[in-house]
Amino acid sequence: MIQYSGAYISSVERAQRPPSHKFVTKTDEALKTGGTLELLWLSYTKGSLIEGFPEYSTREREAIAIRLFEIDMIPGILQTVEFATAYEFAAVRRGDATQEQANERLSFLAVRQRLLNQVPTIHAVLDESCLLRPIGGHDVMAQQLGHLEQLSQQPNMVIQVAPFSLREERPLSHPVVLLTLPNRSMVSYTETLHRGYLERDAETVAKWARGYDRLQAEASNRAESLAMIRKVRKELESHG
Repeated sequence: MIQYSGAYISSVERAQRPPSHKFVTKTDEALKTGGTLELLWLSYTKGSLIEGFPEYSTREREAIAIRLFEIDMIPGILQTVEFATAYEFAAVRRGDATQEQANERLSFLAVRQRLLNQVPTIHAVLDESCLLRPIGGHDVMAQQLGHLEQLSQQPNMVIQVAPFSLREERPLSHPVVLLTLPNRSMVSYTETLHRGYLERDAETVAKWARGYDRLQAEASNRAESLAMIRKVRKELESHG
């Protein structure tokens, strides 16, 4: 089915040789995985991802529910290609990444987004700052906000905005992701500038989950959030 010899497949299965990208994509297609193997291949063969993120992405693709909170910018799984490209290429211009690393991250994000279409529930709470930082300029940001409007109409997606009016009462002060796995257990994830942390300790995860539950309750509801996103998009378009 994938036009590779049994000897080659056996050597990959026994970890005697690394699989090529072509082998991985053909196997994904034959097994109808939706890109799961390519995601794993990108995670562990490329050095462009921060330490800890490949482990998180493995759990992310298994999740039956994803709840996330982000500050300052639109989270990766909700980004348009133009928004993500503008952000990654800026790192290249600053000298913080090579062009190859930026391209690898964009490819990795594209695979993640395809797989996340299969997640039954995604709940995103965005700090209002995410809407106001015009990554890529007015046109790119307006397109990104329009994309959020479209995503908010999908049955598996809930998008809320945590307004500045929450001030110091906002329950969470750092970005966080909560993953519910098929066995109903939960893990959480957060990042520093240099690495990511997958948190498995039940007590810590429960504490973060309580904070997220309160954040959901205190953030603007879906209709109010959509109206806020649309208002900012129209303002950007009028200045474009």
